[in-house]
Amino acid sequence: MTYMAIKHLHMTAAGLSILFFIIRAFWSVSGSALLQNRFVRIAPHVIDTVLLVCGLALAGMLGAAAGQPWLITKIVLLVAYIVVGSYAIKRGKTAQSRAWAAVLAVAIFVYIVGVALRHSPGSWFF
Repeated sequence: MTYMAIKHLHMTAAGLSILFFIIRAFWSVSGSALLQNRFVRIAPHVIDTVLLVCGLALAGMLGAAAGQPWLITKIVLLVAYIVVGSYAIKRGKTAQSRAWAAVLAVAIFVYIVGVALRHSPGSWFF
């Protein structure tokens, strides 16, 4: 697979990932039973696996061993997004705490997109 094909698959998976996250976070905050649907529980893991595998492939193609600061920033922020996102979907004790976690997770995601597009740890700011 070529670099551009993997990059487009990665970007598509990222778009689907945040879309599914926002929907699931809304359902979590509103207490919807739809959150327990089998497809809803499985699809995000499949999408996120594709996202991660493509990201690792792209990092390998870019020579991630060179320690590119923007790539390291993306990885650190990805871990933060996963932790905060888990509070938004299931670990948050109250609807309000899940809502705040969802807002923070989306903000982290937007920052990650800026890092990816600008190849700068400063994201949209530098």
